[in-house]
Amino acid sequence: MNRWASNLYTRAALLVGLRQLWRYNPPAVLATRYLMLIALGSLLLWLPVSSRDGLTALQALFTACSAVTVTGLTVVDTGSELTFFGQSVLLVLIHLGGLGLMTFAALAVMLLSGRFNSGDQPLRRAPLERVSAGDMLAVVRQVAVLAISLELVGTALLALVWVPEMGFWQGLWFSFFHAAAAFNNAGFSLWSDSLMQWVDHPLVTPVISGLFIVGGLGFTVLVDLWRHRRFASLNLHSKLTLSGTAILALGAWILVMLFEWHNSGTLGGLDGARRPLAAWFTAVTPRTAGFNNLDTAALTMPTTLLLMLLMFVGAGSNSTASGIKVSTFMVVLLATRACLRDRPQPSAFHRRVASAAVFRAFSVVVLSLLMLSLANLLLVVLHPQLQPVDLLFEGFSAFGTVGLSRGVTTELSAAGQGIVMMLMFVGRIGPLALAFALARPRRTRLRYVEDEVQVG
Repeated sequence: MNRWASNLYTRAALLVGLRQLWRYNPPAVLATRYLMLIALGSLLLWLPVSSRDGLTALQALFTACSAVTVTGLTVVDTGSELTFFGQSVLLVLIHLGGLGLMTFAALAVMLLSGRFNSGDQPLRRAPLERVSAGDMLAVVRQVAVLAISLELVGTALLALVWVPEMGFWQGLWFSFFHAAAAFNNAGFSLWSDSLMQWVDHPLVTPVISGLFIVGGLGFTVLVDLWRHRRFASLNLHSKLTLSGTAILALGAWILVMLFEWHNSGTLGGLDGARRPLAAWFTAVTPRTAGFNNLDTAALTMPTTLLLMLLMFVGAGSNSTASGIKVSTFMVVLLATRACLRDRPQPSAFHRRVASAAVFRAFSVVVLSLLMLSLANLLLVVLHPQLQPVDLLFEGFSAFGTVGLSRGVTTELSAAGQGIVMMLMFVGRIGPLALAFALARPRRTRLRYVEDEVQVG
């Protein structure tokens, strides 16, 4: 009992110390944590025990960065090149990068906005001192229990298929690895062709897609759903995230079927009854999951451009996914609609969107586009021998931490892989870190005279 109390006290003290650091610079804490994880993961993957033929320092660094940022872009074959130890290291890094950031975001919401809402009241602004170490430990525990429970359920369902195929231990390991990678929105697979051989399986496709969709909703949305169970009782953020997720998924599903139905390299090569399920997976996986069940390089150009847009948007805030986030995308659309209708403030579901949220949303979009444009320009300049569309796709995939590729990852130079790693890193922590920085209130006594500026 004394040891348990001592461990609890130690964890509480660490969380209190972390709270003091967050008070000054949350983005710096987040970035430092990720850099340390990438460095440690690189060293572990560089060890001879982690791979069969040995990884170079750059390969180990790229793989660790891809795992910690839950991307899934690879320069080595995960299933054949990495040993069981290496795959285990990869899985730990995926959890620390996916579930770890989800926990970090949940705690930051508490520290910046007060504790999570109870009943129907929204998050209330509260000073940092009111959030106790016990509250933070409870949040960590809730996130961990939720994630582990979903991963175990996914493992059990996938084992029904893969254990009879491969034997008990190998089938169980494949089931757990893919369930964990799916929930954490990491596109790593132990098959060299990802999930192409399971393209139309009636159990594998729904389970994998269900895990990464739920993991991409975000902790606050899941908590809100757990507490209220009815859409009408949810807060505005949850409603925007859920409705945006549904619109993007269904819209992309219809467009993928329209664009790929007669493409012999993708849906056209399947029986008619198998095409809708395969199209569904292709439509939802760009939202940062990264698994592919069709040949990405064989997709038509309209589908390729559609996937780039979906990768840029990503999934929910404070989730295991990345991108600018669905709620950000929805706020920008609502603000645009309000502007076109000459309304002073955007609204949805009989609620007005806070002006600060609108400013944050546009800031995230603009800065993300600027960074992505510069990085993609450098990739095209450095690799004139490669198709620009393939490089642009790689850049969008890295920024959205998706993991889809048109087959050019291993053809990139060291500088090109460095740019991709930078995109994965900034794409994972950038929008969230920016949101943290902008969410902190800054009071000023100086107010300027308002004036009109011609726009458009």
